[in-house]
Amino acid sequence: MRRNLKWAVAALMMACAATAAPFAASLADGGASPIFGVRIPDGYRDWKLIAVGQEVAFDELRGVLGNDTAVKASRNGALPFPDGTVFVKLAWKHIPVEGLKGAFITGSPTTVQVMVKDSAKYATTGGWGFGRFVDGKPVDEAQHKTCFACHEAHAKDHDFVFTRYGR
Repeated sequence: MRRNLKWAVAALMMACAATAAPFAASLADGGASPIFGVRIPDGYRDWKLIAVGQEVAFDELRGVLGNDTAVKASRNGALPFPDGTVFVKLAWKHIPVEGLKGAFITGSPTTVQVMVKDSAKYATTGGWGFGRFVDGKPVDEAQHKTCFACHEAHAKDHDFVFTRYGR
């Protein structure tokens, strides 16, 4: 199990570096998410990796990056997260490596998701604004309405953030 986790971390770190072009293209569009007005932050590709994960239901591998505020708060276990915290989750399709049971690599990118902490601006959603982008464009309003509901149902005790700092 520990070996598989090491493979997962290595694969996601390489994917963060190797797939910059598809995700970087989304920066040029500049579209804001409906409801929240969140945009993909400039320079996010240079942020630090906070955690990795796998979403079985969507067959995805995920890497969560954070700005300096997010990294510091995550390392220190600060709750609630301070205003100015920004997390960016990158997701890729999960592809098993043939002949290496339990090993996998990242496939094509699927989404870029953004969480921005601004307690005044997003007071009705726990202080968080959300953005979900596919191929560099924000998804429709109906999909954005599900963001906070899911975070509220499953991560309320951690200031609505699923991610834990990977040590």
